[in-house]
Amino acid sequence: MTATSPYAVNLDLNGRRSLVVGGGTVAARKVRGLLAAGAQVTVVAPEAVAEITGDHRVRWLQRPYRRGEVASYRLAVTATGDPKVDGQVYWDAEAADVWLNSADDPENCSFTLPAVTTHDDLQVAVSTNGRSPAVAAWLRRTIDGAIGPEHATVLTLASEVRTELRSAAGSSESAGWEAALDDHLLDLVRAGDLDAARQRIRTAVGLHDPLIDGAVL
Repeated sequence: MTATSPYAVNLDLNGRRSLVVGGGTVAARKVRGLLAAGAQVTVVAPEAVAEITGDHRVRWLQRPYRRGEVASYRLAVTATGDPKVDGQVYWDAEAADVWLNSADDPENCSFTLPAVTTHDDLQVAVSTNGRSPAVAAWLRRTIDGAIGPEHATVLTLASEVRTELRSAAGSSESAGWEAALDDHLLDLVRAGDLDAARQRIRTAVGLHDPLIDGAVL
């Protein structure tokens, strides 16, 4: 069989039904991430930690997992620590075409979760394809030390210019993006000169061109 690599995506879970099987501290961490993504979270577990039971956003079904019930959800996570239960959820999810992550059990996953560092809308994810979450977390911490609020500001400026470029030129594609995003741009942002930073991006992507700006020669 030809070797393949995972297809990295960001899922929009806002308002979508998600299931967590298990009620311990690992399950609570998974619930926390799903809630942050706006998912409608149901937890199935005979017992659950206070973080789960005390959160009004979580629907807790105080019972064991029932065979096949994962089919009612768009995405599911198992964190019971019981291979028999997690295995059953996996096979049910496969039969129902539901994406499943099984905590610390990559063989029973249809997707794995990267280590993520977040600054506003800026997300940097590190994945080891489920081979070592500890290595992914270590690399995330290393990267996190090099990313600050100025990078989130650059993202905001770039997004504004991208919208302007698409409106002016019909496309946001430009060979100048690579030249625009550099350490000098970060220095301008750190110095608080956002107007100069914005203009640097505009110039690099071609918005200084009078034919694009609509100026008269």
